[in-house]
Amino acid sequence: MVQAPSETSDPRKPRKPRISDPTLPATLADPVARPARTWLVVFAACAGQFLVVLDVSVVNVALPSMRADLGLSTTGLQWVLNAYSIAFAGFMLLGGRAADIFGRKSTFLFGLGLFTAASLAGGLAQEGWQLLAARAVQGLGAAVLAPATLTIVTAAVPAGAARTRAIGTWSAVGAAGGAAGGFVGGVLTDLLSWRWVLLINVPIGALVLLGAVIWLRESRDGAGRKLDLPGAILVTGGLAAVAYGIVSTEHSGWTAPGTLLPLFGGLAVLGLFVAVEARTAAPLMPLRLFRSRAVSAANATMMIIGSASFSMWFFMTVYAQNVLGYTPLEAGLALVPSSVSVIVGSKLAPLLMARVGARPIAVIGALIAATGFGWQSLMTADGTFLASILGPGILMMMGIGLAATPLASLATVGAEPGESGLVSGLVNTSRTMGGALGLAIFSTVAAAGMAGGTTPADLAAGYGLAFRTGAGLLLFGAVVMLFWLPRRTEASTTG
Repeated sequence: MVQAPSETSDPRKPRKPRISDPTLPATLADPVARPARTWLVVFAACAGQFLVVLDVSVVNVALPSMRADLGLSTTGLQWVLNAYSIAFAGFMLLGGRAADIFGRKSTFLFGLGLFTAASLAGGLAQEGWQLLAARAVQGLGAAVLAPATLTIVTAAVPAGAARTRAIGTWSAVGAAGGAAGGFVGGVLTDLLSWRWVLLINVPIGALVLLGAVIWLRESRDGAGRKLDLPGAILVTGGLAAVAYGIVSTEHSGWTAPGTLLPLFGGLAVLGLFVAVEARTAAPLMPLRLFRSRAVSAANATMMIIGSASFSMWFFMTVYAQNVLGYTPLEAGLALVPSSVSVIVGSKLAPLLMARVGARPIAVIGALIAATGFGWQSLMTADGTFLASILGPGILMMMGIGLAATPLASLATVGAEPGESGLVSGLVNTSRTMGGALGLAIFSTVAAAGMAGGTTPADLAAGYGLAFRTGAGLLLFGAVVMLFWLPRRTEASTTG
């Protein structure tokens, strides 16, 4: 396009970006874009993030109903959760790279469409294997969708305080999705049936799809690059095998061949993945990203936060139902204050970060969460709502909300053009894979604490041991944050 002389006669006058440039965020490509439109974009992205995180935990309270209706075994119930989480985490790096190459809007729409269709299939499942297959496809759709959500947020809002607030909103919505799962699942299971914990995604997904078509604008930074499909297959297969091996310890023990084979096989496949990534021309996960101190430390500790938070919702839900005798609806209502506290923590984090920096807030958040986990580990078979659910739940979720926002900010602030989707996918992968592996490990720990017993006292002892383990893990995470995270956000760009 030829510019008019009046636009170029003054060399000191900055040139406006071309409106037709598809690589620019909406707020830059359109010089008359209003803040209201920017926050509509953020809203659409956050709505997608809410859905995919919600489905990690929404089925928790519906598991007993699923078992009775479809005849699932105990291991099968575990895989209703793990099939989603492992597919979600394993393909998220591929989803992040796809957002950079094919466009964030296109990837967002494809992922949300696949997720919505799989939700419909899962809600209509008549056999256990159909439900597990639908959950795996749901996870694949979520893996394509989730990285695009954070990339859309960071592209729509300029760097600075506004972007930090937007990331805080994204973190709060994601945390609220996990937190609201128990409540939403309880209401739907009690009033309708377990099928509606999946079918509810269909109308909501359709509305978000419509909003995304209207509000989002296409942008991409990785034109000409190729997808590393072998890398995606290797990392997903390796993570799935490791998770399966950990789950197998619950009934086979740590020394059984059925445990050791998938564990060591999965680790070998992950090692092969690293070797392939070091040699391929267009790697799914460029290893040079981990030269950044902020990226390495933030993702490592995000995995710890994810393992604690996802497991917390699972064990709090089963404790309320299996030990205290709550109905699904009562269990969901009991966790509402915790859901609110994680939102409060996520929204407070940007304000506190502006005063004292990202690292101190992340450390303080982990310590608060560890305190809550320690308190929760004191649960008994005759616990009260105030002492066994409300108090520790608020501390756990407030701390996790405070920690997640600075970690996401540190992990993405130094992303290079063309790799924002990949870095966003890495953040989501760390959190979600931490949740999948953490749930498998803590379930094994809880089973060991029960020592084969099935009374409410035995169950409380097992769940309590899982929470003590979580408290120790969070304390370790706080130490890692203190000594590994950079002192200033700007340090993330230099490593």
